[in-house]
Amino acid sequence: MKKKLMFPTAFTVLFIVLILAAGLTYLVNAGAYAKLVYDLDNQVFIETFPDGTTRELEGTQKTLDELGVSSDIAKFQEGSINKPIAVPGTYEKVKANPQGIRELLLAPIQGVYDSIGIILFVFIIGGVIGIINESGAINAGIAALSRVTKGHEYMLIVFVTFLVALGGTTFGLAEETIAFYPILMPVYLAAGYDAIVCIAAIYMGSSIGSMFSTTNPFSVVIGSNAAGINFTQGVSFRLIGLAVGFIITTLYIVRYANRISKNPEKSLVYDLSDEMNAHFKKESKEVEFTPRRIMILIIFILSFVVMIYGVANLGWWFEEMTALFLVSGVIIGIFAGMGEKIFVNTFIAGAADLMGVGLVIGIARSINIILENGLVSDTILYGLSTMVSGMNRNIFVILMMFVFMILGFFIASSSGLATLAIPIMAPIADAVNVPRDVIITACIFGQGLMSFITPTGLILASLEMVHVTYNKWLRFVLPLLALITILAIFILLLEINI
Repeated sequence: MKKKLMFPTAFTVLFIVLILAAGLTYLVNAGAYAKLVYDLDNQVFIETFPDGTTRELEGTQKTLDELGVSSDIAKFQEGSINKPIAVPGTYEKVKANPQGIRELLLAPIQGVYDSIGIILFVFIIGGVIGIINESGAINAGIAALSRVTKGHEYMLIVFVTFLVALGGTTFGLAEETIAFYPILMPVYLAAGYDAIVCIAAIYMGSSIGSMFSTTNPFSVVIGSNAAGINFTQGVSFRLIGLAVGFIITTLYIVRYANRISKNPEKSLVYDLSDEMNAHFKKESKEVEFTPRRIMILIIFILSFVVMIYGVANLGWWFEEMTALFLVSGVIIGIFAGMGEKIFVNTFIAGAADLMGVGLVIGIARSINIILENGLVSDTILYGLSTMVSGMNRNIFVILMMFVFMILGFFIASSSGLATLAIPIMAPIADAVNVPRDVIITACIFGQGLMSFITPTGLILASLEMVHVTYNKWLRFVLPLLALITILAIFILLLEINI
């Protein structure tokens, strides 16, 4: 019997992209911009030239003005800009550093090392989920939630998408959403939906929120600081985009969800439904929602509240978040009345379930490592910036969004893209009479759109969490990507002409 052709797993997709990235280092000229970083201890600037030499400069606004960097010195002094800034007009070709077989083999290892913070966070989350599952609290909670939403299951989509979008637009909720999938997958399956609905509500909520950022410090604030403007400039247009984008996205997901709830065979992952149900769907037998189980879920939910507060207000990152959930897991284990041996074994088994997700995250990072070490990222930025200079302002701003989409593939970090590209693009915008806040909007729109599909971002790790292949996701999201792209173009033209 002829075997059915299957789409490759996330690992294979990433390794293919990794090989292509390495090949790019042989085809694209190596080059670099001079980079400027502020030394907080000595209150001076350190400029590193493409050849690796450095010089020390006075930590003053005059230095920034002379270098053509439009940022405010206060942003460096308070630590708002803490990554190296590209210095405009300093691009030059450098000696090529093509990434061969050795570098290709070492890159995934280095990617795991570089991503160890989020990987460990994922493992701890897996362990905590295992403990909660063992306690029966999730089964009981799903049964109670199903009773409450019966006949109005679509509210699960609206509620989750709204909350995640709110987190994305305010403080850049993205990687943290990895923790939501194991909890919400059983809920959506019990409601008659599929894994696509679950990942769409969570991932697209985060992506829409981050794309239409209002106060997100990792994109719009850092980008505005690098451009020398206040991040509130242009915020009204981004708020319009956020509202309309949320409505479009939610209606799109609900429409798909209603279709498959009426006819499960229309699900894009119908062929995987047995596997999904076996892995995620809880037994249908009624589980009593005891006060102990209610308290376990309250502790778990409060952990997310504390995490969001810590990230938004206390400068927390993965170390603190991981410690928080580790403590939560122990407390939940105590409330569940587990013995020490059962607790440890269950925790380890839960962490092991997410081993694949952790490796996907590390391999995705390895692609960026190859491009950085191959010295081609700056060359791509230089080529794209040259291409769009001197255009009609309306055409310019639309093309800028697509330029940032391309750059978003090579530079997955929103803060990294902002600090590298904005100092280069802002002066070009000045030359064609485009306000700098429009460039910030084009930047976050472009990278936001690319985040829907780029394998170098978070999407493959998210898909691995729910056992969905990349091709299934593309079939679902590409029409939505087209709709949001049209919306983004409309908002950009509105902002530049009003």
